[in-house]
Amino acid sequence: MKIRRVNLDDTKHLLEIYSPYVVETAISFEYEPPTESEFRDRVKSISSKYPYIVAEVDGEIVGYAYANVFKGRAAYDKSVETSIYLKNDKRNSGIGRKLYDELEKRLKDRGIVNMCACITKAEESDPHGDMASIKFHKRLGFEVVGEFKHIGYKFGKWYGIVWVQKKIGDLAI
Repeated sequence: MKIRRVNLDDTKHLLEIYSPYVVETAISFEYEPPTESEFRDRVKSISSKYPYIVAEVDGEIVGYAYANVFKGRAAYDKSVETSIYLKNDKRNSGIGRKLYDELEKRLKDRGIVNMCACITKAEESDPHGDMASIKFHKRLGFEVVGEFKHIGYKFGKWYGIVWVQKKIGDLAI
């Protein structure tokens, strides 16, 4: 497996990974997948400021992870919101951990102190989501720091979200 920085030529492949999360799950609260042009603009904007990385196996992109602005105020500049998406058949393969480990390393190198993630909270039996992402983040050292109940509506039902956080840097700036 190879992990590398994203380039704009990857957009189509990243969107192919992301779209099923939009259409089939409550993991993304978007109702419709973005167009390739919209997605390209997102990748371009985010990757110009923060680490945005892809995982390749035998030349095929199988997942990606990135950091983005946590909040648009200067006081939050040492904190980021992170996201990760894998091809469905690559979940539980160790690729996600390797992507996040690399993302964390790159963020530490930039002086980031906190990694945060917003995760949909669904019941174990929900056909559109599960607790796998929360469990994944906990295994990587994130802790649940907040929860909103019944905040996103998709597939005819309400979902909650949890915020998880991991301190990766020194608080003494």
